[in-house]
Amino acid sequence: MDKYIINGGNKLYGSVGIQSAKNSVLPILAAAVLTDGKVKILNVPNISDVRNMVKILTCLGCRAVYEHNDLIIDSSNADCFEIPSVLAHELRSSVFLLGSVISRFRSAKIAYPGGCDIGLRPVDLHLTGLKRLGVEITEKNGYILCKSDRLRGNEIVLDCPSVGATENIMLAAVKAEGTTVITNAAREPEIEDLQNFLNSIGAKVSGAGSGTVKIKGVDKLGGCEYQPLPDRIEAGTFLIAAAMCGGEVLAEGVKPENISSLIHKLNENGCKIHIDNDKILLENHKRLASVKSIETQPYPGFPTDLQAQYTALCGICGGHSIITENLFETRFKYVPELRKMGADMTVIGRNAFVRGVERYKGATVMAHDLRGGAALVLAGLAADGRSEVLDISHIDRGYGSFEQKLAGLGADIVRVTV
Repeated sequence: MDKYIINGGNKLYGSVGIQSAKNSVLPILAAAVLTDGKVKILNVPNISDVRNMVKILTCLGCRAVYEHNDLIIDSSNADCFEIPSVLAHELRSSVFLLGSVISRFRSAKIAYPGGCDIGLRPVDLHLTGLKRLGVEITEKNGYILCKSDRLRGNEIVLDCPSVGATENIMLAAVKAEGTTVITNAAREPEIEDLQNFLNSIGAKVSGAGSGTVKIKGVDKLGGCEYQPLPDRIEAGTFLIAAAMCGGEVLAEGVKPENISSLIHKLNENGCKIHIDNDKILLENHKRLASVKSIETQPYPGFPTDLQAQYTALCGICGGHSIITENLFETRFKYVPELRKMGADMTVIGRNAFVRGVERYKGATVMAHDLRGGAALVLAGLAADGRSEVLDISHIDRGYGSFEQKLAGLGADIVRVTV
């Protein structure tokens, strides 16, 4: 179990390149199962979630080869429809494979997926949508068993705009007979990115990014070379780090419009932000002002995946803040760890009441999930003294070369194998 040792107090200066989006790459890799052609995914992040997804694809009979930071997937010899339980339990995004595997083989078997423990995140919407396409589903002994002799397009209305359900239905509908229309679809940029990838291999998908996605089924899909969009959550994490520690950091290779909600809040905090095409420069040389309240919402609202990092920032602002988490019911598990560092925070239900302190103090803390773990790292960077962040395997799920990138900006952080 690796850990980070951090000596806080250094300001951050320099530039950092942003990886391809984790939440785009994973469904795109799932989509690679649909085609007999080769697909080349560019600038794939070196994170454990991607490595686990590649292991699953290999178990299905796909061939995966890395070329530097790019990944080539050849699914022409894929011959297995069962997703190994040990890997499904490690990776929440393994559920995306239901749609593509049932489309490819007309059968699928998967254990209930794992990932971060941040809430219930039921897969009911996924299964209901697949049933509307003609999939017979049986749940038995912790497994989801799917079968369909004939996938048929249909109209599907989601009870809530679930990102995973929207993507899974898209994957299953790509080669179904007729047309599928998803209403109340999720609007996240990663949905549009999946659409663009699918269309690059010959699919006919339109409307992604709006509340209605239309998929016209096709018979055959080919290969392509594709560059996923940049990771808005990684970009936001580094901008928050710069705001908390002070200094000047340039995030390169970003889409500023995809994190406009965060940029707006950081402006309110008193940061100076300069945007030039795909670059964002953040400057901060003073104590941050508080933002009175913030609520996580589906895109284009404030992203739940930046809530923990931003709450850590609020913890050292001058004033009070109320953070409301509307998407995942147990996403404040990092707060008791921040309290060990001197944070004045109280969680009641879905709300965190934050009274800003002058500085965090170094402490030994435990990462319980991906984004909460990142928040603890940022707190350690901004703290007085030495901190240790334990069980950083959670952080490895979403941030590639995290400590190297931070060290390149001047942070005093090292990874230690226990």
